[in-house]
Amino acid sequence: MARLQPYFAEFNDNIKLGEYSDNQTLRDKRDILRAKLDERLPVVFAAHGEECPKYYFRDPGSYRLRTGVQPTDGDFDIDQGLYFEVDPAVWKPVTLKERVFEALDGHTKKVELRRSCVTVYYQKGGEDEYHVDFAVNADWNGQTVLAKGKSNSAADLKFWEESNQESLESTILDRFEQDDRAQFRRSARYLKEWKNERFASAGNGAPLGIGLTIAVLDDFQPKFASALSMERDDAGALIDVVDAMLDRFRDTVTNEGDIERRLEVKLPVGPHNDLFARMTAKQMETFEGKLTALREALDDAIDDADPRAACLTLRGVFGERFPVPSEEETANKAARVTVGHHQSA
Repeated sequence: MARLQPYFAEFNDNIKLGEYSDNQTLRDKRDILRAKLDERLPVVFAAHGEECPKYYFRDPGSYRLRTGVQPTDGDFDIDQGLYFEVDPAVWKPVTLKERVFEALDGHTKKVELRRSCVTVYYQKGGEDEYHVDFAVNADWNGQTVLAKGKSNSAADLKFWEESNQESLESTILDRFEQDDRAQFRRSARYLKEWKNERFASAGNGAPLGIGLTIAVLDDFQPKFASALSMERDDAGALIDVVDAMLDRFRDTVTNEGDIERRLEVKLPVGPHNDLFARMTAKQMETFEGKLTALREALDDAIDDADPRAACLTLRGVFGERFPVPSEEETANKAARVTVGHHQSA
């Protein structure tokens, strides 16, 4: 049985995305756009005969939770929360998003008003290099709601949705002690890297990153190499999570009377929505199949006595950023173990 923890630790270092404080480029892009909004929002609201409401920014998502992974294609997803201190009963959600869009439009060649955010794309050679998602919220009397919908959406698709980002972060971060929290974060990163490697990035075919994070939150248990060891066993912890996810796939009857295999993972705070609800039956089938393949690869790697062969198996599901030792390195380790056994005999 190969000892895999050093390779998982290196894998984590290869993919880990830190906070804004760890990355000057991310901070620069964020701060430039914040300054742009500070400059333009009063002008845009005034052009509509409105007074610009008070607002503030917040760094949400995986940057604060520290469960993010470095993008393989260089297209960083930089999340920003924009909170207007307005009564959502007075302001329409899409109206506020339109004001934000107007303030940012023209900053780069590509700015979009999307269903859940306003996105600014930075491109290089015609390809997206960075994009910044501004989630537009209303903060009123201690409650926050997220603006949903596009300008041309049907009326029932334009609405305010309950948002509890701070509560969600507290729920996740308060669940575990420091060392267990670190292993939880690594498990979430491994699944996100697997998703990025095994699923196309376009459309709803890939499970949402926040959905995978909450799935890990639901099923994670700290894991050690042995009962007497303080060394963590990330492969074992990940197997437990994947097993639990596969066990929770259920045959579900749709409104049309069809039976679908689905995994339901609900947000642990309001609005308590199913984070995989937008995936189709076919996408769910693919999801379950790829999770099964991941489980089998983890099993095969753990059972393999050769660390190089085990790591090659894991690279097959996690991609090129999973480290593989050279044949010389593994041969030297095997020789040292053999010598050690002869000396102790």
